[in-house]
Amino acid sequence: MAATKTAEPKRSPRERLLAAANELFYNEGVQTVGIDRIIEHAGVAKASLYNTFGSKEALVRAYLESRHARTIDRLTRAVAAHTDPRARLLAVFDSQGDMFARPDFHGCAFASASAEAPHGGLVEQATDSYRAQLRALFTALAEQAGAPDPAGLARQLHLVYDGATQSARMDRDPSVATVSRATAEALLDAALR
Repeated sequence: MAATKTAEPKRSPRERLLAAANELFYNEGVQTVGIDRIIEHAGVAKASLYNTFGSKEALVRAYLESRHARTIDRLTRAVAAHTDPRARLLAVFDSQGDMFARPDFHGCAFASASAEAPHGGLVEQATDSYRAQLRALFTALAEQAGAPDPAGLARQLHLVYDGATQSARMDRDPSVATVSRATAEALLDAALR
């Protein structure tokens, strides 16, 4: 008896546009990739893009929101794998190190997209939302670890996280993850003294 191949469900134009945006924007840059390339890559009509998103800026925001959700999910799963508060906090940096080692790592999508975005626009709003949620995660983890100033430690950890991402990308060196984790650990130790 021959095995039957199950057809994949057909993706909606929105899903195809977001998949194309995710691939092209992340690999090549938001400003470099034009709408026509997104449409061609997604295999949809130009009207589908404008009916679904209204503008390139709104598509960029949707792309960043999807990356936001995936990143927070990845970090949350890494944290949830531990019960010790210290290990939970450091798991964020372990997860970051795993990301740096991926062959498709191209740095921070939010830093790249916001570098040329207009002030106060949809891209800046998406970036601000992501950064606020990441900072809230660091604050909650610092509080669980017993830091007397969780917000202050969270700000330091966020700075290390951002710097490590930039360094890993610009230096093309995933081993920076070891340094960022050690720095986070030193900051946590100093905060708990």
